[in-house]
Amino acid sequence: MKQLVQWLHRLEDSVLVLLLLAMIILAGYDILARSIFGGGVSWIPPLLRVMVLWIGLLGALLATRSREHISIDLISKLGGPVLNRIASTVTLLFAAVVCGLVGWYSGQYVQLAFEFQDIAFADIPAWPLQLIIPFTFGLMGLRFFIQGIAAATGKELTA
Repeated sequence: MKQLVQWLHRLEDSVLVLLLLAMIILAGYDILARSIFGGGVSWIPPLLRVMVLWIGLLGALLATRSREHISIDLISKLGGPVLNRIASTVTLLFAAVVCGLVGWYSGQYVQLAFEFQDIAFADIPAWPLQLIIPFTFGLMGLRFFIQGIAAATGKELTA
């Protein structure tokens, strides 16, 4: 199980690196094409916008993996160990519920985009590009839930 989790973490990291590299190459090419040829490729800017969404959500997923996401840490500074554990459990489980709801409703949105055959750009359907939203929020919700259970039992996990 531990090897599977490590493999998934490497896959997440690799996808982020490849997306960032592709963005740099595409943006560089578009800048050069505009400067040298007087015009860029019409589908590169909208693709870069989609890639920014993907990198942002995958980065948030990575932050939840290592518990480096934004959080308000006042109680851990003022409270004792019992209060810290309760607060950590409550906030992690609340975050799991919120991420689960966002994942669910964004999945409904993607389904509507599929049914209405929304187009993102250059005759590319919007729904495959939007799948990252329910996917990452669902995984973040699962990670927060696992971390919340671990906090409740006194075991700190980061996966």
